[in-house]
Amino acid sequence: MGARPHLLVFRFSSLGDVAMTVPVIQLLLQQHPGLEVTFVSTGFVRPLFAGMGRVHFVAADLNGAHKGVAGLYRLFRELRATHTFTGIADLHNVLRTKILRSFFRFTLVPAAAVDKGRAEKKELTRAHNKELRPLKPMHQRYADVFGALGYDVDLSAAYPFRETAVPSHMQQGRAAGIRFIGVAPFAAYREKTYPPELMAEVLRLLCSDERNRIFLFGGKGDAAQFEEWQGAIPRVYNLAGKMSFGEELGHIGSLDVMISMDSANMHLASLYGVPVVSVWGGTHPWLGFYGWRQDPANAVQIGLPCRPSSVFGNKDCPNDRACMRGIAPLLVAERVQELLRRKG
Repeated sequence: MGARPHLLVFRFSSLGDVAMTVPVIQLLLQQHPGLEVTFVSTGFVRPLFAGMGRVHFVAADLNGAHKGVAGLYRLFRELRATHTFTGIADLHNVLRTKILRSFFRFTLVPAAAVDKGRAEKKELTRAHNKELRPLKPMHQRYADVFGALGYDVDLSAAYPFRETAVPSHMQQGRAAGIRFIGVAPFAAYREKTYPPELMAEVLRLLCSDERNRIFLFGGKGDAAQFEEWQGAIPRVYNLAGKMSFGEELGHIGSLDVMISMDSANMHLASLYGVPVVSVWGGTHPWLGFYGWRQDPANAVQIGLPCRPSSVFGNKDCPNDRACMRGIAPLLVAERVQELLRRKG
């Protein structure tokens, strides 16, 4: 009898990219009941996989015990000691994961790596002669890796959105008719960030309705700006740095609507079926990084010939972020209010 099917999966960063693997892994396991998965990533993302049956999460200490080639070899030996793997799915395909795959090559375990479609993305982001068209979504690129290992994943199948325990204060508020709006106004790069003065106007517009409460999500570095907004605009609350990642997920999963940039919070909210009004500047949904099963109509953007100017938003905007500055705060606020009206 052969070894029980067990795939080893690598995806180290970033948070949004790891979050995008979650629905693919869930559907993979749903459609292949005898399969197990060991998922290797940074320890911070562990809560994303909490409660997922047949998933064994392994935290890689890339800045400590598993740093460098020697550390990766240590990780390889630790992994080999835990399970017998029948396939390796590299969902990252960077130097670290290539080194790990090279170690496993000598064990004769078949491996497949994600094709990031760099040439296609370059056609969309080059300054001249752009070929603007929807590219293969990253979720499908991940699914293709499993397909190459013999485990096809039908991403159109029924998907059970994740559930979370609603924080007690949100339960009480909802019973009183309160609507909870999450706002994640910052991103890793300036070209993906809606100007703070315009976002402040979005907050004011939304908070003119006394039924609305706004939770601000971000990192500790965002807290000063969030505190300023909290002090100036009623019914705005800063959550940055005030809870664990797991607790933050509980709040995100209990929202009525999320406003996000092209950033991790769009993908986190998508896991719970929370509708996201996403604001796009230098990047574009057609590059393949749109939220899982989000309505394309909720992507707020304006058409400029320079868009998209980069895949990840890490290149300077050629037109001083005209793509972001040209989005009226009222447009963002009205899209949120329309989603709230639909929910009743």
